[in-house]
Amino acid sequence: MSATLTFLGGVGTVTGSKFLVESDDSSIIVDCGLFQGLSSLRRRNWMPLPDSLRQADAVVLTHAHLDHTGFLPVLARAGWRGPIYATEGTARLAEIVLVDSAHLLEEEALHANTYGWSKHRPALPLYDAKDVEQTRRLLRTATFGESVPLPGGLDLTFGRAGHILGSSWARLTTPDGRTVLSSGDLGRQHHPLLRAPQPRPSVDTLLIESTYGDRRRHSENARDEFATMINRTARRGGSVLIPAFAVDRTEVLLYELDQMQAAGMIPALPIVVDSPMALSCLRVYREALHEGWPELRTDLPRDLFDAAGVREVRTANESMEWNDPRVPSIIISASGMASGGRVLHHLQSMLPNHRHTVAIVGFAAEGTRARQLLEGATEIKIHGRYVPVRAEVYSLDAFSAHADSDELVAWATGAPAPSTCFVVHGEQHSSHALAERLRDEVGWTAVVPHEGERVGL
Repeated sequence: MSATLTFLGGVGTVTGSKFLVESDDSSIIVDCGLFQGLSSLRRRNWMPLPDSLRQADAVVLTHAHLDHTGFLPVLARAGWRGPIYATEGTARLAEIVLVDSAHLLEEEALHANTYGWSKHRPALPLYDAKDVEQTRRLLRTATFGESVPLPGGLDLTFGRAGHILGSSWARLTTPDGRTVLSSGDLGRQHHPLLRAPQPRPSVDTLLIESTYGDRRRHSENARDEFATMINRTARRGGSVLIPAFAVDRTEVLLYELDQMQAAGMIPALPIVVDSPMALSCLRVYREALHEGWPELRTDLPRDLFDAAGVREVRTANESMEWNDPRVPSIIISASGMASGGRVLHHLQSMLPNHRHTVAIVGFAAEGTRARQLLEGATEIKIHGRYVPVRAEVYSLDAFSAHADSDELVAWATGAPAPSTCFVVHGEQHSSHALAERLRDEVGWTAVVPHEGERVGL
């Protein structure tokens, strides 16, 4: 059998990334993410596990975000016991992300059964803590640039992707020398904490993400705009709620807020981090800073995340105290797309109050509450009840950890053209826009694949 590539997720959507590379003697899954957002997508997480996943020899992870790792416990629950390869940063963060995911799934099922808002009787979690513990035992770590032998004679190499701590692009080489590279999620050239993505090597087949494939971001005045919003909210006696991804976005926001306060751009408001997962990830970032991990920028102070004004909220009772802040404050809480987590309780309390602001500072997938807010929803459904939206809704994508269209094209074209470039991990309009740029500007064979499509390498 010649080597093939099958697209099992992450096409036409930014979630559920799963790409299957098969050669004569092996089958490798690149990323194994959870579908999120639209109910039609979420239902796919519950579909019977296909044999192609059950029979895979190994999994390769590009980074720790749930849309790239969150389906792993489903595999483990089904009895799969192959190795999962990742960088050290990805392995450490993935453990945190998956533990939190299982907790939220179990908590949501309990809430649904208690209050009767689910169509299922009883509501069950997709997976639980035991499945995550089994997944954790399968993780195997590798360093950037290391040649890692995979089952069936394939070879794996990770390169720095600059998206979050540990993030990588992943190159697979088949026994007959053919190469396929998945970009994972690419970071920006000027991330405040991380070094820029490493240039890609020459490969036969390229998979490139397209989260922001249809837009350019101009962030020259982002800090000024952000400060103006915070000051405006504080003047009317309100607080700013920021739904933020627990991995990297929280750290970037803490850095930006510290810089703004030091420059006198905003007052010294309480800054609240209310997410157990975010605090666990923050600990990994702190350790990486103290240990001098090579993917971090070299000009960062070791005490970057130790500002005295940051309040770390750990218990549920402490969290409830911030549902109605007594003084203007900045609350950072997960999840970033408002799809679950403590941020939902803050939204329930704060959205009906015109004094407050909900700031969406990253990508929001179709069907998520964050996306509904950005699209002007006058009410959103939380825990089975509709909540009116009277708070200010503010959007700023300059703090996103994703490369924009120009940066994606620059990274992709920094090496000789592949035989085929597959544009993945983006909503349809974003993927098609990036594919069109690559075809029109550099003459590449750039294809937006279909779900379930299988191609030769």
